[in-house]
Amino acid sequence: MLARLVLLVSLFLLGAFGAVDHAIPDDATAVSNRQGEFPQFFVRDFNLWVAHSSSDEKQLSTTGTPQNPFDGYHIYNSSNKDFVVAWQYTPEQDRNIMFIESSPADQLEPKYRPFHYLKPGDDVRVDRPRMFRVRGSVYGEVPTDDTLFKTPFELENIGWAANDMEYRFIYRERGHQRIRVIAMHVNGTVRTIVNEISSTFIDYEHKTFCKVLDSTQELIWASERDGWNHLYLYDLNGTVKNQITQGNWLVRKVDHVDPDTRRIWVTAFGAVDPTHDPYYAHLLRISFTGNNKKILTYGGNNGTGLADPGNGNHAWRTFHIGHHSTFTDVWSRMDQPETEVVRDAETGAILSVVRTPGPNPHADHIEMFSAPGRDGTTMIYGLIVKPSPFDPSKKYPIIEDIYAGPHGFFVPKSHSGLWTSRALANPGYIVVKIDGMGTNFRSKAFHNVAWKNLKDAGFPDRIAWMKAAAATRPWMDLSRVGIYGSSAGGQSAVAALLWHSDFYKVAAADSGCHDNRMDKRWWNELWMGWPVEQGVYDDSSNVVNAARLEGRLLLTVGMVDENVDPSSTYQLVYALNRAGKDYELVLFPMEGHGAGWGGYGWRRMEAFFRKNLLEA
Repeated sequence: MLARLVLLVSLFLLGAFGAVDHAIPDDATAVSNRQGEFPQFFVRDFNLWVAHSSSDEKQLSTTGTPQNPFDGYHIYNSSNKDFVVAWQYTPEQDRNIMFIESSPADQLEPKYRPFHYLKPGDDVRVDRPRMFRVRGSVYGEVPTDDTLFKTPFELENIGWAANDMEYRFIYRERGHQRIRVIAMHVNGTVRTIVNEISSTFIDYEHKTFCKVLDSTQELIWASERDGWNHLYLYDLNGTVKNQITQGNWLVRKVDHVDPDTRRIWVTAFGAVDPTHDPYYAHLLRISFTGNNKKILTYGGNNGTGLADPGNGNHAWRTFHIGHHSTFTDVWSRMDQPETEVVRDAETGAILSVVRTPGPNPHADHIEMFSAPGRDGTTMIYGLIVKPSPFDPSKKYPIIEDIYAGPHGFFVPKSHSGLWTSRALANPGYIVVKIDGMGTNFRSKAFHNVAWKNLKDAGFPDRIAWMKAAAATRPWMDLSRVGIYGSSAGGQSAVAALLWHSDFYKVAAADSGCHDNRMDKRWWNELWMGWPVEQGVYDDSSNVVNAARLEGRLLLTVGMVDENVDPSSTYQLVYALNRAGKDYELVLFPMEGHGAGWGGYGWRRMEAFFRKNLLEA
């Protein structure tokens, strides 16, 4: 039993949460089409064909066209070879943005390069699984109804049931407010096993998990329906048997499922102690029933020399000593270097200490700090980076390093030197990094602040946090606060001067998505909603609200940015010109995303802050 733990090899941020735990490989086409094996399935003239031998080919479909072909990469044959499901699709919209490559290496004249780039509201690819009988007395398509999956953002294959009576897949509806697990029976009936709904958004990239257990006719599913991301046990008829994990903490990732012992190992955030940083990752084991919960990466002093062993951010791997299963646990905090121990995989007890934390070389430069946010209750976590040398009798201007994208959190939790922040701080600034409301991996309510409201960016929490920090740190000068960020951080940096210019005085914004309609489709529809509502998108648009600008602004952009359309910055410049607003602009020909943080861009940003903040 414990031997299965060898599968649990985890550095938690590299895990594949937000996906199906496949019972069969997703490249079933390749499995069924290996040379010499029949039947073989292929697409010819946009339609699905089957070969039962090298001389026996039959056309299965007749509805394929250039505008609605079958996809040769999504063909799934049942194990008994009686049925096959193939996806027919309508292609996505063909939109290009145009780059000017002003200084190509191979010619004097500029080049104009189109780049495929879809934006909010553009047509998505629409997949439609179709089922065919390929053996027996009745041959051809099995009619099915697509009512349950008419408007997909995307589908994901799960695979055939063990008894070959159903094909299953996940339907993610466009708008990101509904996900279904759907079963398509060989008799043509289509049913829902799971129907997940949100009034805001479902974070399908990071907080969905689906594992079918055919042997017990069950399914493990992740959901935020109770306000936190937790696991639920379903039967395959679609009934919730029980909630597996629960409480004011969340499952970040499923590391391993053992169907034989009916236990699950997960990466958990905030599950240990409400006074600890809720972003610290721990390994937790629990039974399918929700009983016997055990934190495996906390406690057990045994020579570590730490008053609170395990209070930190953990990464782990497993190995074996004889017949006894153990794992190596490495943890640290920003204020504590790494500790490494060997733990018992069943009890979490520390068996041996590999290394203990040495002195913290960054103790004089980096502080962890938390304070209540806008509601006066919810704790907001961040870091304070001081210059070197540091004189506590002086007053230092503050620069916030912001990235508020709702897809993650961005304040480092493991021990680090934060060299970039320290390089910016050393000329004479206090640099802060903060995770405000709207960022990810807290409660659903915390995350929902971003819904149709990216201009918020957690600013009320960030400002409250800085005021609380400065209340006990007289060397933080709240009259001189600047901000810088790139990409979504660039959008937020400009928003600081549009909506909070009473607090922020100076901003440097690189590669910003200054109107979410100009940025990539999936990311912006997820947080800002679909269909695209003009009023909603206008409200968070830096371009639409450019006339509100107060303060000093530096804009930088790479002119061949394939991540964020650089025209978003150009449109902001045009709006600022029309509003009569002053700003500085640095263009980077032949450079892409994040160009403003390169060598020349960084020097320009340092000079900008020195002129407008340090020497002001």
